[in-house]
Formats: sequence, structure tokens, C-alpha cells
Amino acid sequence: MRSMKQVLIGVAFIGIIASLASALFFMMKGGQPGQPDDPKRASNMVRALAMRVGLSIVLFICILVAWKLGYIQPSGLPQNP
Repeated sequence: MRSMKQVLIGVAFIGIIASLASALFFMMKGGQPGQPDDPKRASNMVRALAMRVGLSIVLFICILVAWKLGYIQPSGLPQNP
């Protein structure tokens, strides 16, 4: 069975990818060539990208705190002489 840490990190990665896909959707949606951009579409795209950045920062901080508290240990790369 997977540990709770692996599940939470996986859910965070899925959320990051979902918000990135959402921003792509808003970027590609609507609009005819030569027409001005829809401000609502642009604000939705900016909101999705800001959420992606926020989720990434929160995930990084959570992993850093878990390492500092000893919940996770770095395994490193094996050294071959």
C-alpha cells in the first residue's frame, strides 16, 4: 500500500498539471483572428497560471519542511568507484 506522503505528492502533481491544462484551454478557446482578446478569458488564464505557481511553491515548501522534520530522507544516487 502506498504511504500517505506519496498520495499527497501525487495529488499535488495532478493539481499542478490540471491547472496548466486549464490555462492552455483558456488560451486556445474562442477568439477569431483580428478580434480583440476577451478580458474574461485572459483573467481566467492568468488565474489558472497563478494557481499552478502557487501549488508548485506550496508543494516545494511542504517537501522541504518534511525533510527538515525528518519525515522523509534523501536517498541520493549510488556512488560507483
